[in-house]
Amino acid sequence: MATQTSYDLSAMSQDDLKSAWKSWQVRIFITIWITYGSFYLCRANISFALPGLTEEFGYSKTLLGLLGTALFVMYSIGQFVNGQLGDKFGARRLVFVGMVVSALLNIVFSFSNAFAFMLVIWGLNGYFQSMGWAPQVKTMANWFTVRQRGRWMGLMGSCYQIGNAYSWLLASFLAARYGWRYLFWVPAILLLISSIHFVLRIRNAPEEVGLPPIEQLRKAIEGGESVTFEAAKVKKDTHLGFGKTISICLTNPRIWAVAISFFCLDIIRYGFFYWAPTYLIEAQGATITSAGWTVAVLPLAGSAGAIITGWATGKFFNNRRAPVIAICLFVLAFFSYLFYNAPPGAWVWSLICLIIIGFCTYGPHVLMVGHAAQDFAGRKAAASAAGFIDGFGYIGAALTGIITGVLVDNFGWHAAFWFWIAAALLAGLLMVVLWRVPVEDIDYEC
Repeated sequence: MATQTSYDLSAMSQDDLKSAWKSWQVRIFITIWITYGSFYLCRANISFALPGLTEEFGYSKTLLGLLGTALFVMYSIGQFVNGQLGDKFGARRLVFVGMVVSALLNIVFSFSNAFAFMLVIWGLNGYFQSMGWAPQVKTMANWFTVRQRGRWMGLMGSCYQIGNAYSWLLASFLAARYGWRYLFWVPAILLLISSIHFVLRIRNAPEEVGLPPIEQLRKAIEGGESVTFEAAKVKKDTHLGFGKTISICLTNPRIWAVAISFFCLDIIRYGFFYWAPTYLIEAQGATITSAGWTVAVLPLAGSAGAIITGWATGKFFNNRRAPVIAICLFVLAFFSYLFYNAPPGAWVWSLICLIIIGFCTYGPHVLMVGHAAQDFAGRKAAASAAGFIDGFGYIGAALTGIITGVLVDNFGWHAAFWFWIAAALLAGLLMVVLWRVPVEDIDYEC
């Protein structure tokens, strides 16, 4: 059934208002879930192109790591820029542009024969990929309250874990049967289709469809207050101004703590994301297809982690995210150590370790770049804070791309694993500092 796109507030009862709000929440959530998961089709595919690039061109691990670093550096820059633009222009414009250009860049990459050209194209892909997350975090903050975020943002976070998994499975299938160039064509076509669905279905805020802003909706629905809505005031989701949104990010020590911790988390997250298929093929003798099925458990378990950790923050810690994040990060470090030290041929034990690693990587990942960004910055600066935090994360990802390659080339895989483990431990310690920090809705004048 189609959702109504304009309302006469003077003729709506409180039950009508609640029904309209809930209907739009479901529509917005489903659209964002499908959309952001599809971004990974044109990002995760590179992991299964690496063996083919080595076979065809003889590239070293250091050069292959540089490809990942190019994407991560540009993604990081893009997060800082597009986080600010997301608060100004909203997701509908920015995300659509990012999807279309990323798909086209993937097609161009498939024709590459020179490393320098590959480096430029994959770096540009990183920038346009960065248009996906932060603006949609803001959209979720515009439609969902703090009390709802634990559940709904956790569910949203599962989209890119599952998107990561099916992107890896598709890429491994295409690479095994048709060669590395084909694993850029099919994902690009699918991303273009998803971009059309997104722009038709998304709306940036309740105000765009004639509903009151989230602050008034929360008071009327969750608080049970009698609120008089003036339709003339329900026009658009106004921007605070770049000076204000930048100031919120730069002067809030809680946002800084989350950002630095996220920098560390993305070192180990992208260590596994970028290098796990190569490690399984080289160190454990897996085929490219079996490696695809094996590493797919990381994001699949991560989807459960995103949902369960989001629920746990509301159930046990009064919506405080830091305790759950810290616990997960310490468990992540421990099981990363156990995974590397698993006996040869112990596939069941390795699989169990990867499941726990996925759970404890993506659970805190969503809480930090989703929930915490919304909690500490408020909905008006949610995209800016998400971009700021995620930008720091991708600086860490950029480092792990090239540093892991150098460590493996010169010292072996054990050096890379210790690099990742140390990062997880430091991230956990930083989150302990925020353990008791409370979280409340930030109201704006409506």
